Amino acid sequence: MNLNENHFELFGLPARFAVDAAALDARYRELQREVHPDRFAAASRAEQRVSMQLATRVNEAYQTLKSPLRRAVYILQLRGVDPKFETDTAMPPEFLAEQMSWRERIEAGSEKPEALLRLRVGLRGESGKLFEKLRHQLDDRHDDTAALQTARMLMFYEKLDEQIDDKLAELET
Repeated sequence: MNLNENHFELFGLPARFAVDAAALDARYRELQREVHPDRFAAASRAEQRVSMQLATRVNEAYQTLKSPLRRAVYILQLRGVDPKFETDTAMPPEFLAEQMSWRERIEAGSEKPEALLRLRVGLRGESGKLFEKLRHQLDDRHDDTAALQTARMLMFYEKLDEQIDDKLAELET
């Protein structure tokens, strides 16, 4: 295993947004069997340390490739695009208005689990459309500028999904 390989190379996958989830999972299990620290329990401290570093590297790469949003951002970074999510927060006004509407609906349904669950279904449907758009932008058109904007939108949707989860958790307690 080469620590200088990117995540896709490490897993033997093409650097594309659309990944074969079964191949990713299978390769993850293979790599974990190779580098898991338990295999190096009787080895020298140096070998144990290297094993821990490799296992950490494999886990980080797997978590990145497993998450569609993290995978998209990683692809953009591989292509030399700095997402600047912390400093560049410009979004189209109509998208921001839509976000406010989602937040209002979440707040309005915050006492009714069934309302929140319906909102989650709708939100995930919208997210699914954006993920398909992102796949097309990254894999087919190689339009990094548009893909970056779509990834930003998906980050907003992810936060809304977390809000719904938080509201549902509050209702359970």
